[in-house]
Amino acid sequence: MNFKHRSIATALLMASTSFTFAQLASTPPDTTPTNHPIPAIQDTETPAQRDARMEWWREARFGMFIHWGLYSIPAGEWHGQRTTHIGEWIMNDLSIPVADYKAFAPQFNPTGFSAHDIVALAKAAGMKYIVITAKHHDGFAMFDSKVDPFNIVAATPFKRDPLKELAEECRKQGVKLGFYYSQSQDWTAPGGAAAVRGTHDKDTGHWDKAQDGSFDDYLKNKSIPQIKELLENYKQYPVVVWFDTPGKTMTPERSAEVVKLLNQYPNLIWNNRLGGTYKGDTETPEQYIPAQGFPGRDWESCMTMNDTWGFKSFDTNFKSTETLLRNLIDIASKGGNYLLNIGPDSHGVVPAPEVERLQQMGQWLNVNGEAIYNTSATLFDVPTGTFSDEKDSRGRQKFIPTWNWRSTTGPNKIYISIFQWPNGTFHLDKLPRKVTSAYLLADKAHKPLKLTPNGEGLDIQLPAKALDPIATVLVLNTAS
Repeated sequence: MNFKHRSIATALLMASTSFTFAQLASTPPDTTPTNHPIPAIQDTETPAQRDARMEWWREARFGMFIHWGLYSIPAGEWHGQRTTHIGEWIMNDLSIPVADYKAFAPQFNPTGFSAHDIVALAKAAGMKYIVITAKHHDGFAMFDSKVDPFNIVAATPFKRDPLKELAEECRKQGVKLGFYYSQSQDWTAPGGAAAVRGTHDKDTGHWDKAQDGSFDDYLKNKSIPQIKELLENYKQYPVVVWFDTPGKTMTPERSAEVVKLLNQYPNLIWNNRLGGTYKGDTETPEQYIPAQGFPGRDWESCMTMNDTWGFKSFDTNFKSTETLLRNLIDIASKGGNYLLNIGPDSHGVVPAPEVERLQQMGQWLNVNGEAIYNTSATLFDVPTGTFSDEKDSRGRQKFIPTWNWRSTTGPNKIYISIFQWPNGTFHLDKLPRKVTSAYLLADKAHKPLKLTPNGEGLDIQLPAKALDPIATVLVLNTAS
């Protein structure tokens, strides 16, 4: 998925005069009014209409990203060379010729894929929505496209439409479904945009004459018609469209042609990566959590469990369940959503370490989900870390989080997720609301905890040991 994307290294790949894209995941949102060739829903709706449209998404807080496609076959290695980058970028990174890459399609027969099991895994993890790569930068459609035969139904022995099966299961199991679509980059369609690297053409990013052509023809004949297919063919889905890497190719006029389609679906939510100065609905910080979130904007941190989005067989650098859960809590405390990725292999099977971590996250949320879902950002003005003098690969000043506690807010409750268990009492300064009582969320009896005023603050007496080693949630009942 800066994503797509995504990876911290991707911005470097895009640093060319011909194909650069805004540092969408690392810059604050632009609130400057824009006169678009065709106004988007976001340009014309009232605040009340926007709140109604975004309501389910704001309540959800936790979603599943799925990066899956032909790149799961090479799994990070081609002709004995291992990519040092993310798995789904292997065609671009290793300059694989179009014909050689398309030759993966007859080998793609993911009979281990089960839409039921993936949706059930999302539910078990406590995720409320799924976003899957309908077409990534390699141009291969993971759905039954009549627009172009380079797709999973027409070009592989699998002959099934995973998006259709996921849509059916999401309807059955009560999970929302969204589609990721690479509208600008397409490395196998003539005229599609490409990131410049190595010996690639400095104007087009292409490395194979088979990629040459008109971008406008690509947009008119493949990209926009496939987006239309995705919007029309899956009943009430997608509820989210996730665009990526617009680059300079997606001018306001070209982007407006996509907006014509999107405007026909007034409840649709789409992100800030369409291009052409269209801001969309959501900011998309990638592989990091902003220090203060994006006040005044809906936002969603998309992150991997290891170091890749698409399956890479030798990437075993999986984050711990503790890290993943604390990321979720941190993001919710700043008013954002967490879009956490899985990368199924070429058989359609989700790697076991990813399954294990998601199940463990779900166990915590089964007990403590009240502190995450349908909450708003913290009311406390408490630093969550410090900035160091170091810079990350995108030139951002590194933010070093501190993991003592985080807070989310409900109508008559304040939730405090405590990471470092205090000795005896938990102290709060300058309470934003009057606290009437307190208890631990994991305590089924909700035994009241002793409250002692302390200046403008409050001391809460806690038991000797935390109820959960990752995060124990303290609930404060408030008067308002």
